[in-house]
Amino acid sequence: MNSPSPVATLPSIDYAYLEETMLQLLAIPSPVGLTDAAVRYTAGRFEALGIPYEITRRGAIRATLKGQAAQPARAVVAHLDTLGAMVKSLKPNGRLEIVPIGHWSARFAEGGRLTIFTDHGQVRGTCLPLKTSGHAFGGEIDTQPVGWEHVEVRVDLPTEDRAGLEAAGIEVGDWIAFDPQPEIQPDGYINSRYLDDKAAVAALLTACKAIRDHGLVLPVDVHPLLTITEEIGSGASAALHGEIAEMVSLDISIAAPGQNTSEHAATICMQDMSGPFDYHLTHKLIALAKAHGIAHRRDIFRYYRSDSAAAVEAGNDIRTALIGFGADASHAQERTHRDALEALTRLVIAYMTSEPVARRDCRSMGSIEGFTEQLCPGDMTVPNTPLPEPGSFLSRLD
Repeated sequence: MNSPSPVATLPSIDYAYLEETMLQLLAIPSPVGLTDAAVRYTAGRFEALGIPYEITRRGAIRATLKGQAAQPARAVVAHLDTLGAMVKSLKPNGRLEIVPIGHWSARFAEGGRLTIFTDHGQVRGTCLPLKTSGHAFGGEIDTQPVGWEHVEVRVDLPTEDRAGLEAAGIEVGDWIAFDPQPEIQPDGYINSRYLDDKAAVAALLTACKAIRDHGLVLPVDVHPLLTITEEIGSGASAALHGEIAEMVSLDISIAAPGQNTSEHAATICMQDMSGPFDYHLTHKLIALAKAHGIAHRRDIFRYYRSDSAAAVEAGNDIRTALIGFGADASHAQERTHRDALEALTRLVIAYMTSEPVARRDCRSMGSIEGFTEQLCPGDMTVPNTPLPEPGSFLSRLD
């Protein structure tokens, strides 16, 4: 395995910049399909740092931090898109039936304040279960089912029928963004919707700022990628190019019973529902975290996929890994801690300034020379007790 990093001591990070960037991103609604404003904001952040970038037709961003060699290039990916909802029908009672954008439970939509983006402007509202008042329905409010077919949006308009909704310009297919409701505590805890993945985007931009501010030398080109469709599964499949040999995704990590993740550390994911991540790249990240004293945990997520899976499933022959900030209640009212965001940012800097897994990776195909190695012959030796020849002892029983 390569030496951990040419940077003996990681530079300090500008946490005020990270927090400012995160809050500004949270202020920009960006459910999948309504991401242009978040893309424009992030492009402006790269411009302010003097980092060149390109934007795909739909809005994925690929920036470039030049290294001493162009190949084998690496990508560090986070996503700008969030969960959301869409108007499915205008109901006779003057409320809205909605469906989710992305995969999340209606349980965490109930009670949420939101904005409906119509073709003519915005309308505010609240997502509520079909039976809301205990004074009207008694115990039925506690026994009603949970699901998107069991919630509706009460719009803040004087309307009690479908005609009123139509007059307000609300149409089937209008996008809906739920309020993030961020709250940062003095002790470092951060609560908000959409920390997945705007906190990771802020960490990536802060790492880029540290590279620029401290004039750090990169062994190979690094491409920060910002995707716009991760929450519906396609993610990084559109913004990669052939020079990229390694890709590390930054995303929320799950602190929950049965998991090893902590809200006070970065997480290095060993496997998600798409399978194991690249052995060499993942263990390189572990070595970097240990070398630089970065708080980290290893974990496995059974019901999780990321930009890395989308990239491989799109046919890209690249090494992939997933690291994240530990957080509670993903796809709900999420909570993390400053410690986790700082650890993630430092790990990204350590990775960007380290040697690639294998210089051979600059070629998509080649000979065995320079190919990586996991197990040596001694590692494959299995203790084995030879069985006796049956004839040597069965004959004695006659």
